[in-house]
Formats: sequence, structure tokens, C-alpha cells
Amino acid sequence: MLTCTLLVALPACANKTKTPGAPAASGRLTVFAAASLTEAFGDVKTTLEAANKDLSIAYSFGGSGALVTQIQQGAPADVIATADEPSMQKLAAAGLIENPVVFAGNELEILVGVGNRKSINGLEDLARPDVLFVTEDDSVPAGKYTAQMLSGAGITAHPKSKELDVKAAVAKVITGEADATVVYVTDVLAAGGKAQGVVIPASQNVKARYVIARVKGATHRSAATAFYNWIVKGAGRAALTKRGFVGPS
Repeated sequence: MLTCTLLVALPACANKTKTPGAPAASGRLTVFAAASLTEAFGDVKTTLEAANKDLSIAYSFGGSGALVTQIQQGAPADVIATADEPSMQKLAAAGLIENPVVFAGNELEILVGVGNRKSINGLEDLARPDVLFVTEDDSVPAGKYTAQMLSGAGITAHPKSKELDVKAAVAKVITGEADATVVYVTDVLAAGGKAQGVVIPASQNVKARYVIARVKGATHRSAATAFYNWIVKGAGRAALTKRGFVGPS
């Protein structure tokens, strides 16, 4: 079991930490985060570094599975945020993190090129022989969610490739190397006018639950706690909402 249950937005154990901004955060903070958090966490970095002149945030974005493996192998990090609960469970079971908590939710959407020239209207179209479909690697939550949705709908698709993370999958569609992929709603929003989304019905969709935790033995513990609190109950909430994330329930 993960400590401080993941079934609530803000567990009691997290409330023991000081409120955001008191004391001021300082030092070089290293945060490992799921690639789909790139834009939202980028906004948080801008806000926090402006408010805390002695704070420097260094991000390492990637597939949640790869990030977990890096920490298991000893990569230095102060905070980790994954796009699913099972990935974080591995770190909790190994005693490598503390106070994991679900802080945001997301859903999946099909991403296609501008104009949707292949007329892709649903998951079933991803199995068409004339559609170049890419997905994410099996270690990436979005890849797992996609496989889950396709299986649940009884659809057998044959992806052209399996990408390292959602941003790599998005890039394939934007550059025209693929006709479609499945990413998070937030990734579709981030793509702006470079691509467009096709809604997946709620009956087929899945809800992604994002988890954040402090890494045990973090070099900058006070800054890690401040960042954690900003994301869970502070100014980071607005940044997440702005970028399309929803509440964790």
C-alpha cells in the first residue's frame, strides 16, 4: 500500500507540512515528471522562481516508467510526479518515496493532423489499414491506457511505432509521420493549431490519475516540500487547471 492513501486529493499526512511560501524555497530542485506535465509544470517553474529568487527548478520530463527506473537506479531527484498510480507504487514498495498523493486527473483523446484528412472519428478507425497509427511504449501510462481502451472496445490496431512518451507521439502527428495517436486531452490543448483532437466517448475512455511524491533522501528537502505543497494545495492548482487538468477524484 502507498503511504498516505492515494484515494483522496490531500491526505492528512501532507497537511503537516508548512504552507506554500513559508519559508521561502531555495536551492536547485530536481523534479522528475511525466511528459504530459511539461506545460503545466513549466508555468509553475516560472511562478515559483519569480517569487523565490534563490530557487532554481530543473525538470526531467519523460515516460513515467522510465523515470521510475531511473530513480530505482539511483538517479538524483527531489520530487517525482507520474501519470499513473502503478508506477509510483513501485517506488513506494521499494521505500524510495514519501507522502505520495493523487493531485490531478486527465482523460485520453485521439490526436490527428489539422483537417483530419483521413476522417478519423473514433477508436475503430485506428485499426484501418490506411491509417498510420502510433502509440506510446508499454512502459508509458498513456500507452497502457490506449491498449486498455482498444481491448475494451474489441479493437485490434497495429501501431507503426511505440514512442518513448506522449510528446514524442504528438510530434509524429504534427510532422505528418503518423495520421493519429492517442494522448491526453492536455496534450491536444498544448498542440494548439498544429493538430486537432477527436473526442473518445466516456464509455470507452479512461481516467488517468497523477501522483506526486517527495523522494526520500532528497538533497533539497525544504524546497521539495514547498514544491510538493504548491502542486497539491497551492498556486500549482491554477496552473494545472489552466492547462486542462481536472481534479483527482
